[in-house]
Amino acid sequence: METRYESGSQTAQNVGQDIKETGREAASKLTAALNTAKTKIQEQTTAGARATDRAIREHPYESIGIAFGVGVLIGVLINRR
Repeated sequence: METRYESGSQTAQNVGQDIKETGREAASKLTAALNTAKTKIQEQTTAGARATDRAIREHPYESIGIAFGVGVLIGVLINRR
């Protein structure tokens, strides 16, 4: 009877080790994927900010006019209540 219990205990320990290893591998893959996504998002955000800055510097008066128009539109929508 003890032999069965010991072999069952060994099996449970082996399964536990397999689960730990699988969890570690999954965590490692998830960390790598998150780091890749973070880098990609940072690059896209930086590129977008640079493009916006360039457009505003090339067309300052148009940018002011657009900002004013959006502000007026938001103000009208808020005051409609």
